[in-house]
Amino acid sequence: MSFCDDCFKGVTHEGTPKGKWEKIGGIDCYVGIPQDVEYPKDKALLFLSDVFGMQLVNNQLLVDDFAANGILTYGVDYFFGDPVPEDAMKSENFDRESWREQHGYERTRPAVDAVITALKEQGIKAFGATGYCFGAQYAVPLAIENVIKFAAVSHPSRLKVPEDLEKYAYVSKAPFLINSCEVDAMFPIESQAKADEIFGNEKFAPGYSRKYFPGCKHGFAVRGDMSNPQVKAGKEGAFKATVAWTRKYL
Repeated sequence: MSFCDDCFKGVTHEGTPKGKWEKIGGIDCYVGIPQDVEYPKDKALLFLSDVFGMQLVNNQLLVDDFAANGILTYGVDYFFGDPVPEDAMKSENFDRESWREQHGYERTRPAVDAVITALKEQGIKAFGATGYCFGAQYAVPLAIENVIKFAAVSHPSRLKVPEDLEKYAYVSKAPFLINSCEVDAMFPIESQAKADEIFGNEKFAPGYSRKYFPGCKHGFAVRGDMSNPQVKAGKEGAFKATVAWTRKYL
């Protein structure tokens, strides 16, 4: 599967990350641990990033935000320290296809599995997953395999529509949240409508919701321009929806 231009564009956000890096199951993870608040120690949110990986400050700040909302969160570095570099947002010279070939699902998915296995050994009993762009291709299979209690995806990419959605609806018990937007070559209006057709009107018993953010484009929930009021509202809305979904189902 290919990428769209917006998979590699965006704005770097300002802020100082508060989380910490840990090696879990041999995989580097950026971890957000709630502070000064009671939280369930046996439940965890898997943060599955876009192509810029957990090294991008935007992703770290999102993990921190989940932790600030009382959610133990693990950002998995399934790119093994080799994400798309931040400066690729401003350059057309980055070799996307060469990078893609080095980070296929067959190589990256085992990293997610290794983290889950290790966290189970540490006492984590239940997982949810939130996938952004590239990360949706892990959140959805984990839900199909019923490894996680819920899936939340924002501007998902690299999904087969309708095949992946139909399989999800048929075999998964994981409530499904989709944060979608107006301009998205990877999950366009037609795919959004197909998701509603498959899951909507209470057809999917575990639970389904699709949020739609006008004036936003692919990447808005991670790399959106916060100087644009609609994009800012979209990013914040997608985050709040994911927090609410996590609290309800994890």
